[in-house]
Amino acid sequence: MRSDARRNQETLLAAAAEAFVDGGVDVPIRDIAARAGVGTATIYRHFPTRADLVIAVYRHQVEACAQAGPRLLESAASPHAALGEWIDLFVDFLVTKHGLAAALSSDGAQFQALHAYFLDRLVPVCGRLLDAAAEAGQIGAEVGALQLMRGVGNLCIGDGEGGYEARRLVRVLVAGLAVGLA
Repeated sequence: MRSDARRNQETLLAAAAEAFVDGGVDVPIRDIAARAGVGTATIYRHFPTRADLVIAVYRHQVEACAQAGPRLLESAASPHAALGEWIDLFVDFLVTKHGLAAALSSDGAQFQALHAYFLDRLVPVCGRLLDAAAEAGQIGAEVGALQLMRGVGNLCIGDGEGGYEARRLVRVLVAGLAVGLA
């Protein structure tokens, strides 16, 4: 794919993800096009069906989260800080994912394949972040990557309902990984 086409597709995917968070996966295509600054025909040229767009947004967000882990380990002040920053990105993904999951659950096989992709890409990244923080003596080694990700996921389910703020509770969870070290 040419670099300008890739940029256009990235812009479309980012606009669709924002629109899905704000209005659900049934948000009109024209609203996504307006956010991206393109016509609806451009969206349909890249993604012929809504399902194609939903799947592409899901995969794009998984990849962004997966690629952020190693980058954060290199740039953050500490491995524990990298883990916290990565978990923040993961929370953003999960909030979007809940709407995507509802749209995809009508096709069980397709959803299962995406869920396996999600686990295959993100569990190892979370594991590397946890290992780095444990090796640096910044957290205990009591929790595994899948356990932490499920815990974060469970905290995100009610986000935005009645003043519930998942991100704040997730930060408490991540901070709690270091509690036993004091």
